[in-house]
Amino acid sequence: MDHLVRRYAELRDALGSSGLTGVDVARLSKEYSELSPIVEGIDALHRARDELAALTGLAQSNEDAELKALAENELRALREQLPELERRIRLALLPKDADDERNAILEVRAGTGGEEAALFAAELFRMYQRYASLRGWRSEILDLSETGLGGFKEASALISGRDVFARLKFESGVHRVQRVPETEASGRIHTSAATVAVLPEAEEVDIRIDERDLRIDVFRAGGPGGQSVNTTDSAVRITHLPTGLAVIQQDEKSQHKNKARALKVLRSRLYEMERQARDSARAAVRKAQVGSGDRSERIRTYNFPQGRVTDHRINLTLYKIDKVMSGEALDEIIDAILAADQATRLAAVEG
Repeated sequence: MDHLVRRYAELRDALGSSGLTGVDVARLSKEYSELSPIVEGIDALHRARDELAALTGLAQSNEDAELKALAENELRALREQLPELERRIRLALLPKDADDERNAILEVRAGTGGEEAALFAAELFRMYQRYASLRGWRSEILDLSETGLGGFKEASALISGRDVFARLKFESGVHRVQRVPETEASGRIHTSAATVAVLPEAEEVDIRIDERDLRIDVFRAGGPGGQSVNTTDSAVRITHLPTGLAVIQQDEKSQHKNKARALKVLRSRLYEMERQARDSARAAVRKAQVGSGDRSERIRTYNFPQGRVTDHRINLTLYKIDKVMSGEALDEIIDAILAADQATRLAAVEG
């Protein structure tokens, strides 16, 4: 803690000096703002400990019975506050995910369940779009593959804003829906699913792709897979030969724009692969937390007949499915997941 306080003072002095470049100011200001709440917490803890020492002396004094009783009452209240002050600092000192501040690429795909799964995938995608709007984030559709009946086979979007990946990263996994399809005459409840993947957006400096490792195919977009039928070969498929990853973009009428978008998605997928490989302990650590982030893991069930949404990782059930699907109540689930993740990581550190 002393080291952090000293570093905070160094940054304050540095930012007050002249001769800094714009890049230096941005870098130092970012570190300063990150340390501010931690140092404020440390100051509050130091003040509380100093007050504790002073009150202890008063409580042990025999000079004034009334003053002694008052000190003992304040001492009890302060002793109850101290553990919470210490806990806040420990939380603030937990290692942060370096990608938390990044934008995210959100991918939703219909899973088992045919057209009903595709309809649910479309609803999930719109849920995240509305949620992004409510948080003041920007949502840009990258790809949309429609079924022709209102459903999405798959859809992806770039979500931009503050702490996007931090809040969306635990949404990766299988989302299951239970409801009576409109086409079901007998009223029988069907179960289907959609998968969600959330990737941190990667920049060119994060992942350098050798053009020789790419196979680029162009073809004509159209039919249910594209938003409109093009008469030119504007759709682009980029295959990364070393990994076999393939990305198709066809929503723009410009081949150049589709290629740029496909490269953005490919770069982010490669970055996520490298991210997982780089941190060998990540899988074990995340498994002990609220979820692995693996899109094969069932994380949530949306039961429409009962009006409930259940997150299986933290055993949280909300009976407000309409508000969840509108994006309004999604924060309640995400906040609970983030709190559970923090508590688990804190327990691991303290244990």
